[in-house]
Amino acid sequence: MLVGKGYSWKAAKARLPPSRAVWHTVRNPRFLLSAGVVSIIILLWRSMGSAAGEMQRFYCWGPSKPPMHMTPNENEEWHSHLTTPVIFNHHKPVEVNSTDIEHIDLNVIKSTPKADVNKERVLLLTPLKDASYHLAQHFDLISQLTYPHQLIDLAFLVSDTTDDTMAALARELDRVQSNEAIAFRSATIIEKDFGSTLSQDIKDRHGYAAQAPRRKTMARARNYLLSTALKPEHSWVYWRDVDIKDSPSKIIEDFVAHDVDVLVPNIWFHRYKEQNGKMVDIEGRFDYNSWQESDEALKLASTLDKDTVIVEGYKEFKTNRKYMCKMGNWREDKDYKIPLDGIGGVNIIAKADVHRSGINFPAYAFENQAETEGFAKMAKRAGYGVYGLPNYVVWHIDTDEKPGNA
Repeated sequence: MLVGKGYSWKAAKARLPPSRAVWHTVRNPRFLLSAGVVSIIILLWRSMGSAAGEMQRFYCWGPSKPPMHMTPNENEEWHSHLTTPVIFNHHKPVEVNSTDIEHIDLNVIKSTPKADVNKERVLLLTPLKDASYHLAQHFDLISQLTYPHQLIDLAFLVSDTTDDTMAALARELDRVQSNEAIAFRSATIIEKDFGSTLSQDIKDRHGYAAQAPRRKTMARARNYLLSTALKPEHSWVYWRDVDIKDSPSKIIEDFVAHDVDVLVPNIWFHRYKEQNGKMVDIEGRFDYNSWQESDEALKLASTLDKDTVIVEGYKEFKTNRKYMCKMGNWREDKDYKIPLDGIGGVNIIAKADVHRSGINFPAYAFENQAETEGFAKMAKRAGYGVYGLPNYVVWHIDTDEKPGNA
């Protein structure tokens, strides 16, 4: 192989120093010391070069002149593109593992027009006294409610009863709750006596002299039932008397769709009489406690003692109020709505927050009204809306009262 013109490998090899001499030179301490010094110099140069680059990078970051030499416009222009990041050191969440501390968030409890779609819970309340005769039909009717039964909680208050109400209630609840197709989410029975000895006989019950004491006792019963049964998860409260004869199965959906604070239907009754050889249905007006206020009633109240309770439907008080039971027609628009100043208690649907705000059933004279009429007055005083549906009729049992009171 030729290395160059006129040269050969052998000639080049002959000019190289002997390997022994090379090895001797490499092992020489002076050579090793020189090589080490050179290596250190190279390493230092490389590190100084990168540091110089870093220094150059940071040097180029700042402005070209000190801040004191900058004009206001230059200072503003320089700082306009600067955004200093700020990191907040938020507190860690508090973790509570104690089993006797409970957190309740009422902000998530809503009462909306689509309560069934939004899975809102309904509390159905029924006060009872000597009601064994009516309980079977009561459970037949509420079992037909189309609102999802798994969203309805039942609660009953049994007070001052002398008949077999408790046993009849237990039997009916067991019958309904044992049937998965119609069972409700839960059922609660509350017992509380108030010392009321008033008979459930029509003459005693609906006589004028008994009205004020009776209404005050009923108000106490409702308040005890409400305060015991109302839970944080309830969105609506449905008050339903046990002696309803018939009502629409969609009454809960129909009522919550109006999206008002307090709403009642018209309460009538069927009475069949023979006329000209035929049985005729007399559509009687029952509930005179749902009314619109009048100037005469306000003037009357101003002359009464503050502890006097005005009871409607009795000739002792001339109020000239407009009774909803004398309005309406169940064959017409059932959604027609009117404002009310007093309401009856046969069938009430209210947003639960109305009760949570302290609106209950006064067991005393509030603006000369008590119980459900006092509840309506109190709700309106607090700014809530109270309404009735004249054409939406719920049928009460016929109490066979004699005319002349209203």
